[in-house]
Amino acid sequence: MATEKTTNKTSKGETKSAVKKTAKKPVAKPAEKVDKFAVIQTGGKQYLVTEGQVLKIEKIKDGKEGKAITFDEILLVVDGKDIKIGAPFVSGAKVTATIEGDERGKKITVLRYKSKTRYSKKKGHRQTYTKITITSIK
Repeated sequence: MATEKTTNKTSKGETKSAVKKTAKKPVAKPAEKVDKFAVIQTGGKQYLVTEGQVLKIEKIKDGKEGKAITFDEILLVVDGKDIKIGAPFVSGAKVTATIEGDERGKKITVLRYKSKTRYSKKKGHRQTYTKITITSIK
């Protein structure tokens, strides 16, 4: 924290010194430079992935812990200066990952309410995710 010293005069002619503390703005760290990455599509969503990355995706059926899976719907592959863009998918590109297990997300409450009619319904929901680790991009 940065400090700022100020002086104030009182009615009797005395001086008081006060120290104000001002917060420093956080400095943004530079992003890691990654030479190899890809954009995959799974569960109706798109993810930018790199090798060794751990991420949560929509639940995969028949996904057992420790099992290797491959993603064929690759939209973009960047390997150094070699860039391949799919139309809609890159042919021959594959991303392999291992399944770490299933997790459940934060609970949300769904509330329906109609005023003046005494109608209300409350329901909870927890989304299930599959945690994966990207092992290779080809």
